[in-house]
Amino acid sequence: MKKIISQRVSLLVVIAVLLVSNLITFTIISRKYANTETTEISEAGIGQSCGYNVKRLDGYKYVKPLLFVDNQYESDELAQLKSTLTSMVDNFKNSGNLNSASIYIKEYNSNGWMGINPDEKYMPGSLMKVPELIAYLKMEELHPGTLDKVLTLKGRYIADKHPQYLSKSIQVGQNYSVRELLRYMIEYSDNDATSLLFDHMDKTIFKKVFTDFGMKCPDLSAQNYPITSREYTYFMRALYNASYLNTKNSEFATELLAKCNFKKGMVAGLPSDIKIAHKFGESGDPMEKHLSESAVIYLNNSPYTITIMTKGKDMNKLPEVIKQLSTTVYQFMRNRDNTSLAAS
Repeated sequence: MKKIISQRVSLLVVIAVLLVSNLITFTIISRKYANTETTEISEAGIGQSCGYNVKRLDGYKYVKPLLFVDNQYESDELAQLKSTLTSMVDNFKNSGNLNSASIYIKEYNSNGWMGINPDEKYMPGSLMKVPELIAYLKMEELHPGTLDKVLTLKGRYIADKHPQYLSKSIQVGQNYSVRELLRYMIEYSDNDATSLLFDHMDKTIFKKVFTDFGMKCPDLSAQNYPITSREYTYFMRALYNASYLNTKNSEFATELLAKCNFKKGMVAGLPSDIKIAHKFGESGDPMEKHLSESAVIYLNNSPYTITIMTKGKDMNKLPEVIKQLSTTVYQFMRNRDNTSLAAS
């Protein structure tokens, strides 16, 4: 009998030890995962949707349309590319071809992004023609028939700036529909068409384009509107995503951008079969020139938007800087795209 009781006691002791051991193990594991979860939430930032910054459009009673969704942190996959581009920018500075540069890249499929000096402000010049285009297409949505209205150029617009990259222009005394003027403004960067459109544009809608995207309301009496590469990319993204204009007008705008005839920057470094919707802008003064370009690059299964803004002493050297930086980005994206296709 004593032997049986002893065996039962031993069994109970073993069971108790196992229970205590499991409890301790469970407690350790629970604390480990609890700490990990807390760290992840802390890193993402409270109120940042677990690592995402979400931008919605205000002004409606029942809906808040989605404009942009961004990862809070730069993509690890683009870290090597960022290092390469940073070295290139430094080399251009050391050689005297560049004073400073800003680069912002947004990938559409992975939602990744990368920035070099993304918050440094530059003078956009003709890049401002894209928000003017967006404003007119918003006017068309609110007041159908806007694009068919006819305007007449009564005289050349006098400007205190002398752009270096000129192209085709509308003619004095000729009548043009708004649709035609938008084509001249975007495809040929014609300042006469731009000014004529600006005079007849709904300025409230134009300002709202900026404030809807979370930017400062532009002062229309100012000569320029300093902007960052990060901010400017919003315009191109909104068109590609059709998140601000309807699909028809987003397609029309992007088609015009795909016909932009500036060939000295990004286009010069891309294969002829790669589609690109882009716009350039030049500005500055005799002491420092600004040249910038923003584009949607339709790379097979990995489309992306890139904005490059540059400052330098010699305007003739800046297109080559943009070309080489853009080409480096394209080659990186293409190689990675080919690798992913091969793996699949």
